[in-house]
Amino acid sequence: MNRFALSVSRGIARVTEAPLAPYQSAVVRIGFAGIWLLFLLREFPHRREMYGPDGPWSWDLAQRLIADNHAFTILMWSESGVWFEAVYALAVLSSALLLVGWRTRTMSVLFMVGVLSLQNRSVFMGDGGDNVIHLMAIYLVFTRCGRVWSLDERRARRERAARARGERPGPDRVGPALWGTLGLALVLATGMGRLDGGWTAVFWGLWAVQGLWWYVGRRAPAAEPRILLDVIANLVHSAALLVMMAEACLIYSTAGWYKIQGSRWQDGTAVYYPLHLDYFSPWPALSDLLSSHGTMVLLVTYGTVAAQVAFPFTLLNRRAKNVLLAFMMTEHAVIAVVLGLPFFSLAMIAADSVFLPTSFLRRLGGWAARGRARLLTPRGARPAPPRPRGPQPPPEDATEHTHVSSTA
Repeated sequence: MNRFALSVSRGIARVTEAPLAPYQSAVVRIGFAGIWLLFLLREFPHRREMYGPDGPWSWDLAQRLIADNHAFTILMWSESGVWFEAVYALAVLSSALLLVGWRTRTMSVLFMVGVLSLQNRSVFMGDGGDNVIHLMAIYLVFTRCGRVWSLDERRARRERAARARGERPGPDRVGPALWGTLGLALVLATGMGRLDGGWTAVFWGLWAVQGLWWYVGRRAPAAEPRILLDVIANLVHSAALLVMMAEACLIYSTAGWYKIQGSRWQDGTAVYYPLHLDYFSPWPALSDLLSSHGTMVLLVTYGTVAAQVAFPFTLLNRRAKNVLLAFMMTEHAVIAVVLGLPFFSLAMIAADSVFLPTSFLRRLGGWAARGRARLLTPRGARPAPPRPRGPQPPPEDATEHTHVSSTA
């Protein structure tokens, strides 16, 4: 009984003392922000036809649909072309700033607003990848995804270094200015009746929590109110990560079980048919090469079904999970090239990243840091490696892990 109580207390302490999986949440943030940013930039010349006033899904049709499903989109606040361009620019800017982790809490909310506004304006323009981005944009709001690999983390690290030297960091003027500007925007939107009851409570609640967080952190950074806010934020963060994991498992399990019921998946020929559709054949020669081998088609068909059905169960074993995760990410990369579905595949890879092991992500961060240092360091300033003379002993394991501070 004492061991059980000790295990429970350790589990509670682990969840409440610090946010779980900071590297995984950072990868998810970078992945989805980067995917949405690339999509918006690629479709920039066609933005008005896809989501704007020139699209086949007219303003009247969008109004009638939103009146029925009550979907959130600020694009329906005005039919003006200037308003559409402003919302599209907001979506691009918030994606870029969330990607680099600048004011992550605020940018995650604006990122969600941009995603929901564009996708709900023209609901028939999306595919499975857009649905994943749609959901993850909402979940990211409740995560502490800027704890590592972000400009917020770098700013917090500099402030801690200044305090360690006995210096007092300068006041944060950008945060309160941004908070006040968004508060004014909420006042205008609420006063004009643009927000319904549910979304009014959500946005005002997030705005009030952000103000309380800044005030408590400014006045009493080490007192009990700040500790309580940290505990609540960590619990919400862990719950959001759990929902992300459950969402990924649900996507794979439902897709796998639905495939099992199809006759083409049962006889092992399902992969053959999309390879011969013009819409999914950006490289006809490659598609013909893959479909010409019946054994390969059979293995890929059955392997896809088996991997999707088995994925939720492999979470019980770390090694099996890592192996199957690598297989599924590779499969999505192949789908991106062979079937011409890059954004769908990237969205699924970003969703899968929540399951990546921390040791691998730290090693990946170390490689990225060393690569960036080599690119930014002038060639003449790099120290030349010593030339070995005579027989040398085998080098020791010098693998370096760049540990980024996970405190903010």
